[in-house]
Parts: sequence; C-alpha cells; structure tokens
Amino acid sequence: MRIRPVGTQALLLDCDDADQVQAWRAELWRRRESGELNAVEIVPAAATVLLDGVPDPAAAATLIAGWTPRPVATTTAVDPVEVPTAYDGEDLPAVAGHWGMTVPEVVDRLRRTELRVAFCGFAPGFAYLTGLPAELAVPRLATPRPRVPAGSVALAGPYAGIYPTASPGGWLLVGRTDLVLFDVHADPPARLTPGTPVRLVSREREE
Repeated sequence: MRIRPVGTQALLLDCDDADQVQAWRAELWRRRESGELNAVEIVPAAATVLLDGVPDPAAAATLIAGWTPRPVATTTAVDPVEVPTAYDGEDLPAVAGHWGMTVPEVVDRLRRTELRVAFCGFAPGFAYLTGLPAELAVPRLATPRPRVPAGSVALAGPYAGIYPTASPGGWLLVGRTDLVLFDVHADPPARLTPGTPVRLVSREREE
C-alpha cells in the first residue's frame, strides 16, 4: 500500500487489490470512530481509498503507515440487504452464454451469492457489488444503451450493480427491482453503502 498526498487536505491510499481496499476502508473507519483519525470523508474505489478533509495530511500519513488493517471478514453479523429482484433482464441469455450455464442456473447462482458493496460511483446511489468469482466476469455491451431504466439489476466485469435512476449504460441486464436506492431526504441518502452485504432475492414476475 502506498500513501500519496492529494491537494492540501487529502490522502490517497493505493492498494494492491479489492480485498486490501476493503481492509483499509474498514480499518480507517474504525480508527476514525475511535478518534485516532481525523478525516471528513473516507471513500473507497476499485483500487484506492481517498481520505478527504484531513487537517494535517503529513501527520495522518505517518500514523496510517504504522497501522496494519485487520483481515477482511468472510462473514458478518450484519444481515444482508435483500433486494427483491424480478429476473427477466433481456441480457440473461448472453450472461448464460458467457457463464456456460442455462438461464435458470444463472438466476440460481445470483440468488445464492452473497454480494458486498465494494464502493459507490458512476451515479448517486450506484453500488459496485463484489462476490461473484473472477471466472464469471462478463464484458460490457459494445454499444451502451441510451437509457437503462431505474432499478435495473446488471452485471459488468466482475461486478453486479443496480441502476438507482434511469441513465445510459452498457452493463448486461439480468433483472429489475422496485427498491429505492437513493433518496436525498434519507440518512444516509444511499441505501447501499460500502461494506454492506446484499442478496438479490427473487420476486414474482409482474403480469
């Protein structure tokens, strides 16, 4: 892990992989809660963790360099957020082809997998969900759709994700949900935050 200053009041931690990102995110949040770290924002990404609003970046960097994050927990005492999902996405056959499975087998695999929010980005409330094995990564569409409906459950690369609002997108659509994922009046506004376990449970298809 490498620590770099960003501007006058921020630090960026460069990590080796997603597991290290999650380990450092959890460690930094824990240290902030205990009063050992002063930072306004701790923002994980695919391979980095940003600390923003750090009054003394040099002193914070020295502290962090002496810490060792705890191993990433494979289980959690927190109940997963259940996302009621209608598995009727138009790209399910394409995902089945990539995975070498039937469509029902794809749905069963998604239903049984406990996912976890690695980080958020792209749009407010859009959570990048990890938990699928690397060999099940799928490519994005060659040409993105001009509009993906809100609530669309989709896959791209090693991630699963749910579109919180309608937007362009190139992910493969496997289903949809009515769960509200972003509400500016809620606290926090995003329903799915980093570290949250998630399950894409089935709901009956609407007639």
